[in-house]
This record gives sequence, structure tokens and C-alpha cells, in this order.
Amino acid sequence: MTDPRPVPVPAASSAPYWEGAAQGRLLLPFCSDCARHFFYPRAWCPVCMGRNLVWREASGRGTVHTFSVVHAAPAVGFEGQVPYVIAVIDLAEGPRMMANLVNCAPEAARVGLPVRVVFEQRGEMRVPQFTPADGY
Repeated sequence: MTDPRPVPVPAASSAPYWEGAAQGRLLLPFCSDCARHFFYPRAWCPVCMGRNLVWREASGRGTVHTFSVVHAAPAVGFEGQVPYVIAVIDLAEGPRMMANLVNCAPEAARVGLPVRVVFEQRGEMRVPQFTPADGY
């Protein structure tokens, strides 16, 4: 059975992010002008407006900043997924990103939970998600 959930459609600005995900690597844009990572991908740095950008591999580690447990399927294809946890992750490199928290019972989710990136196959794409870090 194929996964009925939507598959991401990369834009030109996010293509390196999705290419990295396909290889099991979490890539983040990095501004060489102010020496900061940021997320989401865009054509300029949101801190200094610099355009001297490169893509760098992130550690894939972070902590849960906040989360919500989803009990009602938001769209067709998610009926078999509920309940699930969607979280905002503070990445070790500084930016925040939103992703699902997988391999974690909803009642075990908590602010400050150490997490690491994992990649979920969805159609032809691999989608970054987070799971409790080793040793938790």
C-alpha cells in the first residue's frame, strides 16, 4: 500500500535541502556574511540580509522547544497517523524547524526533550523527522 500523505514539492530555493534529505543528511543554509545558520531556506539571510550563502550539514541534534499532539486527522491520508506529535525543534546550530516527533508516545513528549533527526520515506522523497536522542 502506498503512503497517502502528501509528498513535498521542492522549490528552487529548497532543492539542496531536499537533495540532502534524499541522502540522509540534514542540510541548512549558512550565511557567510554573519556566520549563522538559518531555516527555512530562502535567497537571503534573515539576520543580516546577506546573500553570501552556502549549505552546510547540520549535526541533526536538537531539543523540543514546543509541541502539540494531533488527535484529529488534518487532511485525507493522515487518518491512520493520529495521534501524532508535531514539534518545533531548537537545532544545535541555532535555527528552529518544525517536524513530526516519531518513535515517541505522545505522553512521553516534553519541552526540552533531546532529539535527533531521522528520515521518513514518503513517496519518492525522504522527509526529516525527529526521534528521542540515543540514551533517552
